[in-house]
Amino acid sequence: MNGADLLCETLLANGIDTCFANPGTSEMHFVAALDRQPRMRCILGLFEGVVTGAADGYARMADKPAATLLHLGPGLANGLANLHNARRAHTPMVNIVGDHATGHLQYDAPLTSDIDSLARPMSNWVGRADSADSVADRTREAIEAARSGAGGIATLILHADAAWTQTASAVPPHNVAPALPAPDT
Repeated sequence: MNGADLLCETLLANGIDTCFANPGTSEMHFVAALDRQPRMRCILGLFEGVVTGAADGYARMADKPAATLLHLGPGLANGLANLHNARRAHTPMVNIVGDHATGHLQYDAPLTSDIDSLARPMSNWVGRADSADSVADRTREAIEAARSGAGGIATLILHADAAWTQTASAVPPHNVAPALPAPDT
């Protein structure tokens, strides 16, 4: 199992079974993992604003977190307006944002950006999975943050090499999700 498969399994084990996606090349291993997992519903969007808006609406209607898959910092930036709305509404959402392989960052490719700084204003939690062995723990942290009720937006930055590398980490056990707090009347 690679890091991308582990990410998918961790989302599913925690009740997240829908991912709205606008992927690019850095996210292809996670796209392949989504495709291999019939319990995960992947909905492609042609623009990141559509993806983040649809995830916000879905999570509000389903009363459970939605996941998004966005391409690098520019893809995240394209969806920030809807993430602002989702954060203000305390919508539970886990954003998975691809990043270049850790060894490639030194070359400052054209789409390299400071994803952490872009994510922070619209996220209650920002973290990085920089190795396949860290994917499950970081994903669980993101899900816990999304369910916290403190704003609900968690952004997990997934390096390409963390997605494609094999891991011996165990598939997490199924975790029953606590009920989301009811809105203030």
